[in-house]
Amino acid sequence: MQALEKKLLSVSETTLGRDPRNKRKMSFAALLRHKEMLQALISGALMLAGWGVNHWSHVFAVILYVTAYGVGGWTKAKEGIATLIKERDLDVNLLMIAAAIGAASIGYWNEGAMLIFIFALSGALESFATDQSRKSISSLIALRPETAMRLNGGQMQRVAVNELEIGDLVLVRPGEIVPADGVIQSGSSSVNQAAITGESIPVDKTEGNGVYAGTLNGESALYVEVSSKAESTLFAKIIALVEEAQEAVPASQRFIERFEGLYARTVVGVTVLLIAFSPLLFGWSWAASFYKAMVFLVVASPCALVASIMPAMLSAISSSARKGVLFKGSVHMENLAETRVIAFDKTGTLTLGEPVVTDVLAAEGEDPDRLLQMSASAELLSAHPLAKAVVAEARRRGLTLRPAAEMKAVAGWGVEARIGGEPWKIGKPDFSSASPDWWGEGLSRLEAEGKTVSVIIRGDQTVGLIALRDEIRPVAKTAIDRLHKLGIQVAMLTGDHAATAKAIAAEAGVDIVLSDLLPQDKAEQVKALRERYGSVVMVGDGVNDAPALASASVGIGMGAGSGAALEASDVVLMNDDIDRIAGAIALSRRGRRIVKQNITFAILVIALLVAGNFGANIPLPLGVVGHEGSTILVILNGLRLLRYGSPSSS
Repeated sequence: MQALEKKLLSVSETTLGRDPRNKRKMSFAALLRHKEMLQALISGALMLAGWGVNHWSHVFAVILYVTAYGVGGWTKAKEGIATLIKERDLDVNLLMIAAAIGAASIGYWNEGAMLIFIFALSGALESFATDQSRKSISSLIALRPETAMRLNGGQMQRVAVNELEIGDLVLVRPGEIVPADGVIQSGSSSVNQAAITGESIPVDKTEGNGVYAGTLNGESALYVEVSSKAESTLFAKIIALVEEAQEAVPASQRFIERFEGLYARTVVGVTVLLIAFSPLLFGWSWAASFYKAMVFLVVASPCALVASIMPAMLSAISSSARKGVLFKGSVHMENLAETRVIAFDKTGTLTLGEPVVTDVLAAEGEDPDRLLQMSASAELLSAHPLAKAVVAEARRRGLTLRPAAEMKAVAGWGVEARIGGEPWKIGKPDFSSASPDWWGEGLSRLEAEGKTVSVIIRGDQTVGLIALRDEIRPVAKTAIDRLHKLGIQVAMLTGDHAATAKAIAAEAGVDIVLSDLLPQDKAEQVKALRERYGSVVMVGDGVNDAPALASASVGIGMGAGSGAALEASDVVLMNDDIDRIAGAIALSRRGRRIVKQNITFAILVIALLVAGNFGANIPLPLGVVGHEGSTILVILNGLRLLRYGSPSSS
């Protein structure tokens, strides 16, 4: 295997490289992405040229203006006509084109061309904003492997990733992207999992460890057994999830889109009334009435209002996705901003989900290490989590386990075994009717600390106690403190007894403790919290907590990027880092503030420009600059969220 590995690692990059035609495809795609901006700039250049030659050739200037109209307005005109035909509705595209044509019809060719240019420029900037906000999915797709080196009959063969089957063995060389989810069969290396979990530091991987498609291998070769087909990998699911999130439309945007059609028809109606009745009501000339109507058509159009929401929401989603916090849709980003209470599942969420031995109490004359040794020897073959924790602690202390005979499990109580001819029992405190005086105080103290206590019995004599506890995550207290600073209360839902739950809650800083709960009880408790407090977020593992996740305003799934968490939750923490939740909420609240800023600003600008049109006779060029400038500003304001640090930072 090593000889084959060396041979493969010496193959040239040219032989195994990607098809160079991809570069041409990428260049063409880049050109298409900038097409709108190119059209806008050409339109602006033609407008300036028309203005420059107008003093010596009006006809030539008009030709340049008409060309500017066509280059800058063609795409928007097609979109507006499509909306009119398919949806039988008006949108801002048709309003702007109508205003430009109207301005030209009364001789204001330059003003009309300026309107087309700035409108096309703002549209190109909005497309640019959307493109920038999609960089998270673009960077993910760029990491999607296309081929893999598969071991087939002792030979290596490069195959398309889609041809890989579960059980295939693939070679991942240093610096290559892992082609499929799998388990390392040979080799050890550091793997950069940032694309999947958001971790900035590579993770050491060795035989038996799982790896994800789309992650980057480090310094050594790995042989990986494929565990998922290409379309079922976690990487593929993440790409689909981010694409779905970016295509989803939040409730506020849906309202704006419905409002746009009604508002556009109203603007057209008022424009027609101005043209028809202004000469009669105000004594204006027909040309002056038409000009003011065109200015009104420009400044009253809801371009900035329409662009107030989606660039900001997409930017926020992309910013969080780069850090391993995935939203299934912008509606969940909106809902997260309303959070009043966060309910955490205890086991595996606030805690590590793995009990550890915390205390070994021995009767007078007994050696604690020997008691732990005997307990671990008796429980060596048990699959119970507490038994595994006892064995792990004994091994950590370097104790040699002894052979146990006649080992048997006593359902609901513990285990029995004979070691060195002596009978031993390890289990619940009521495993034996014997209750020596020495252990009462210790038992009460340990249980008050939220620990699970097992009694150690040799023969008929109780000789010791072992205390175990599922330790809280190192970041749990910090994460909860940060939530408190955001004004959010924290609840903990658990099936544990009240004493254990209260001890864990006190250590972590939890406000509301709900214990002795079955999975269905958790869902009912989440509903009760919503009735009492309003918006409630549930954080769980995405599988056992599915009913509670579904009952919450927003469900946040844990599980180191597990497929189950992706399917069961509205938001996914790809790295189990609950400290990122406060940052995600802060980001969603900032996004909400920016959207409110944008909407307020857009409405204020429209109101001022409309008032200026009738009260101060603002010229069409100023109306164009004010209206389209406000659109550009709200887009840029939304783009600020792309630079909003880490979701773990508020």
